[in-house]
Amino acid sequence: MIGGGQLGRMFTIAARSMGYGVIILDPDPHSPAGTIANQHIQSDYNDQAALDMLGDYCAVVTAEFENLPIASLARIQQHCPVRPAPGIIAMAQDRLLEKAFLDEHEFPTAGFYAINSTDDLEEAMQDIEEQGILKIARPRYPGHGRHAVSTLDEAIDAFEDMEGQPCILEERVFAEQRLSIVLARSLAGDIAIYPVIENSYRHGLLYLSMAPAGLPEEIEENAAELAGDLADELDYCGVLTLELFLTAADELLINTITPRPHNSGHLTADACATSQYEQQVRMLCGLPPGDTQLLSPVTMLNLLGDIWEKGEPDWQHVFDEPRARLHLYDKYAARHGRKMGHINCLADDVDTARSIAESLRAALAP
Repeated sequence: MIGGGQLGRMFTIAARSMGYGVIILDPDPHSPAGTIANQHIQSDYNDQAALDMLGDYCAVVTAEFENLPIASLARIQQHCPVRPAPGIIAMAQDRLLEKAFLDEHEFPTAGFYAINSTDDLEEAMQDIEEQGILKIARPRYPGHGRHAVSTLDEAIDAFEDMEGQPCILEERVFAEQRLSIVLARSLAGDIAIYPVIENSYRHGLLYLSMAPAGLPEEIEENAAELAGDLADELDYCGVLTLELFLTAADELLINTITPRPHNSGHLTADACATSQYEQQVRMLCGLPPGDTQLLSPVTMLNLLGDIWEKGEPDWQHVFDEPRARLHLYDKYAARHGRKMGHINCLADDVDTARSIAESLRAALAP
């Protein structure tokens, strides 16, 4: 795996428990995945010798996150398969490429416009009646480079704040619910889809994820069909996540394509028959997908570095709750907004699971 953060760590745990060896390439000496892998190649993502070593030593390579040099993935591909394909990862790096693909293949998404100048903004803001979200086309991390704008002056100020980088202006969607759906697609084209997940955000970052989402059966089926059709269109191999908006008219719109396990899918580790990380191992290694059945209602609480503000949280609160499962990522330092861990809360119904999660959040950071 190239990249060694928390997703790589959980992938490594799954792979090693299944009997596979894992090599991580990551420049961080304290890489959460590198510390538990069979081997950690501590090197830059552009290091040609390190990339050749990874490709020579491994039977297959995957990317832990999408914002990696595509040239590096292409170099590895000269030595061994890279799954999912580098072209798919390249598309996921650029919001304009992603939206253009969705539009070309008639997948539902919000209206969008390429913005390279203030002249582009003036025309686009008129078309969307001055209700939009201006985003950097190639963000560095989730929540980065996005501004809600409702006047042309606001849009110009936001564009200038982003230093004139290529942007995308999206029509603002007033969603009834924000959802995600995670699937696994094998080399043979077999697809296994997890139940739809409902997500709650704070300050643009994921706060809670809940399953089941409590949707009408028809909407759940439509979401699964949408995800499966997209995976087939991409000829995808691996774990794929779609972030979706559900509108007041019960219309599903694709917000983002994520070519990997997703933060919201962390709840699969304790609440589903097969975790999204085991699915990732299975797909890379040419195995059939595992069972995606939801075994228990669950709420996942995202733990950000903010709750370390006054020192290490008192985890006894979590250990005293028998329905809670703590997952920490062994990151070297906590920072504001940095993902440090998560808690999966299981219960007989999702409302109770959410209540447990909210109570634990309050106890950990009073």
